[in-house]
Amino acid sequence: MKTKIYAHRGSSGKYPENTMLAFEKAIEEGAEGIEIDVHLSKDGEVVIIHDETLNKTTEGTGLVKEHTLAELKKLRVPSLVELLELMKGTDLELNIEHKTYLINYPQIEEKVLAIVKEHGAGRKVVHSSFHLPTVLRVKKLDPAADIAWLLSKFPIPHPADYIKTLGLEALHMDKDAVLERPEHFKGVYDKLRVWTVNNDEEKKTLIGLGVAAIITDYPIGM
Repeated sequence: MKTKIYAHRGSSGKYPENTMLAFEKAIEEGAEGIEIDVHLSKDGEVVIIHDETLNKTTEGTGLVKEHTLAELKKLRVPSLVELLELMKGTDLELNIEHKTYLINYPQIEEKVLAIVKEHGAGRKVVHSSFHLPTVLRVKKLDPAADIAWLLSKFPIPHPADYIKTLGLEALHMDKDAVLERPEHFKGVYDKLRVWTVNNDEEKKTLIGLGVAAIITDYPIGM
C-alpha cells in the first residue's frame, strides 16, 4: 500500500495555516489529502481554525465560539462548506479533526456529518479527535463514517485491539511515538496516519514502514 501525503492544515509550512490559500496550494502541490481542524461559530456554523481562540492566527481576539460566521469570515477564517466546495473535482481525502477536548460544542458531530453529506461528493473523509467520545458519537450517528483516534506520544497497549474493538479506521499518532517504538505498531502500520512529519529522513523511515499516511506541513518537500 502506498503511503499517502496529507497537507497539515493545508500547505502550512509556506502559507498561513487553515486558510483557503493554504488549501489551494496543497491541491496545486499534489497533496493526496488535507488535514483540518474544526470548531463551531456563535451561530453554530462549522469553521476551520486550529485554536479555540482567534489570537494566534488572526487579527481578532477571544474565543471562536463568541463570533458569528460573518465576523469570522472578515478575519479570513474559512468554513467547512467553503473547503469542500474548493475540493470538488478532486479526489483528495479529507481529515477533519474535531477540536472538542477543551470546549464541548453541542451537536458538532451532527453538523459536520450533514455538511459532508451535502458537499462531500462521496470523497473519503476521516473524522478524528483527541477526545475519543467525539469520534464514537460520529460512528454512532453514521456507522459508515471513518473515524480515527488522535494520540500523542504515549503508545496505547495492543493497538490492533483498540482499532478492532472501537471500530477505528485508523490511529493518528504523533511521529515520535512511532519512530521511537516502531516495533510496538507492527501489524498495524497500514492503519496509522502519522503527524507532523517535516523531516525528510523521518518521512523515508515512515514510508518504509508502510504507514497509511504522513501528515506534513510540506506536502511537496522542504
